[in-house]
Amino acid sequence: MVEHVHDRVCEARTIGAVVVATDDERVARAVSDFGGTAVMTRADHETGTDRLAEVAAELTGQLVVNVQGDEPLISPDAIDACVKLLLDHPEDVMGTLRRRTSDASDLVSPGVVKLVTDGDGYALYFSRTAIPYVRPGQEPPVFWRHLGLYVYRRSFLLTLARLPSTPAERSEGLEQLRALGHGYRIRTVETTADTVGVDTPEDLERVRRLLEAGART
Repeated sequence: MVEHVHDRVCEARTIGAVVVATDDERVARAVSDFGGTAVMTRADHETGTDRLAEVAAELTGQLVVNVQGDEPLISPDAIDACVKLLLDHPEDVMGTLRRRTSDASDLVSPGVVKLVTDGDGYALYFSRTAIPYVRPGQEPPVFWRHLGLYVYRRSFLLTLARLPSTPAERSEGLEQLRALGHGYRIRTVETTADTVGVDTPEDLERVRRLLEAGART
């Protein structure tokens, strides 16, 4: 699975180097076997953001892209769109992706993160529950599904990793809420790309079928 993610990221035009950050020697060996670059990190990180920051501290690039290793169908075009978001908006420190959804199963699944934004596309909140609430008789708004890809300014990522977690972050289990909770803004961009995160054996089988069918999200 890591190799599929690695290959997708390498296809993105805006990516200069791809590094797999892990605390598992088995993952590091697998990455080395397919010709990738793995960096071993400490094993005591509570979040992926903190692990990424450890690696980013030794990098020289100004932008750092966080692609999770359980996203084998991540779209290279979506990665490029998110990077371009921060290239086009130098005032922003963090960017991510949102996708329209009207799928009822998305809205009720805690495994699918939802978000609401302001009129300029900045995230107001992320949640595992359906947001916003729609009162009876009111026209439903556009519902947004979050795609778990982030682009950070390296300096901000290092700052973010030093900040304490927030009650909302711990309650929802969503690292991006740490940034919002400390007053930082997260710019989002709409994408039509989709991805399937592998969180369960059923997800894994679904991804295998899609890969066998030559899926390109």
